[in-house]
Amino acid sequence: MAEKVSYEKAREELTKVVEQLEAGSATLEESLKLWERGEELAKICQDLLDGAKAKIEK
Repeated sequence: MAEKVSYEKAREELTKVVEQLEAGSATLEESLKLWERGEELAKICQDLLDGAKAKIEK
């Protein structure tokens, strides 16, 4: 279930997750957790964008 966070907050956290993954300093286990969190955040962002698009199209 998607968290109730704003698009801006989710995108900000997603950016930090990507930066951490790109740095390559995390362990494999940490990287997997970061990846999973990134997937969750990307879904939250997409759901919010889809909802906004639906409102505009109405």
